[in-house]
Amino acid sequence: MSIVKLARPEIQGLRPYKAAVQVSNTIRLNANESPISASMSPFRRPLNRYPEIRPNLLQVELAKRFGCQQDELLITRGSSEAIDLLIRVFCQAGIDNLLTPSPSFEMYNHYAVVQGAQHIQVATSADDDFTVDVDALIDACNDNTKLIFVCSPNNPTGTPLPRKDLVALLKARRDKSAVVVDEAYIEFGTDESAINLFSEFPNLLVLRTLSKALGFAGARCGAVAGPADVIAMLDAVQAPYAMATPVVECVEDALQQDGVARAEAAIENIVAERRRLTTAIASLSFVDKVWPSSANFFLMRVNDAEHVMQHCSDRHILLRNFGDKLPGCIRVTVGSRDENEQLLAALNSLQESLS
Repeated sequence: MSIVKLARPEIQGLRPYKAAVQVSNTIRLNANESPISASMSPFRRPLNRYPEIRPNLLQVELAKRFGCQQDELLITRGSSEAIDLLIRVFCQAGIDNLLTPSPSFEMYNHYAVVQGAQHIQVATSADDDFTVDVDALIDACNDNTKLIFVCSPNNPTGTPLPRKDLVALLKARRDKSAVVVDEAYIEFGTDESAINLFSEFPNLLVLRTLSKALGFAGARCGAVAGPADVIAMLDAVQAPYAMATPVVECVEDALQQDGVARAEAAIENIVAERRRLTTAIASLSFVDKVWPSSANFFLMRVNDAEHVMQHCSDRHILLRNFGDKLPGCIRVTVGSRDENEQLLAALNSLQESLS
């Protein structure tokens, strides 16, 4: 059964904006474009012309990379835009809700507030390594729970959701909620993408991004994958010409064989550095705990988070303090070998000052 029926009624029948027809090798006098192309443009496509309404070649390449059909994928401006689209499409303001484990990616709550949707958060425990209790998620749902977001590996904890738990959640909410698995960090762990469950679960959607593993955060390119009829509905809501020509060409190039090979090598280095960093930092006396992580970051709990943050800031190293939600907890992104050495030097100097 399609989950299109869960979407806002006024969105279900929405049709995409009909932009000006684009045909190669024609005189284009139908879109109010300038006839003058910027002479300094280094791009293959002229910038005086609108980009494709949806970048076809890039969509083909990303569908191939993520393991889905082309009509099961919508390219978005980072996976954050996909979160916004999903909440706007499925949640009626003041009526519907979305549900997430907590703590998790803060943008789920941000876009819920923007849409006027209730956000139900189900707490996870630091003492249990932030393991998601799927039964608790299911019990927290009600008749108006249209979306369940599960970030796996989770941000900021680095915790993955086991496949058996995801399957249990999908089965329990099969025709009641869309389950959205945010796989922004999946390349840094060992789990398979949930995309290979599409044939079994029509209520499954998956978010992917090029910001992390491919190192293209500045390009703002991500995707949402799911049933073709749901993707078509999201497509109708997304603005035309959403992806700028420079971004499209930049990502097309990044997805060539040499670019992918560089990204895969970088992932291996980051995973090795994550292991090295967590081992070294866990031995420091002011560090209470370092949680295992399947992402390109890890979470640690320290005795005096403000002092650690200031000590590192004084040495031009920025970390992320999650003390407002997780007392004493700091999230550390795994950097380059040199950056990680500077972090370790800063933390070791703090250790010496405390001795």
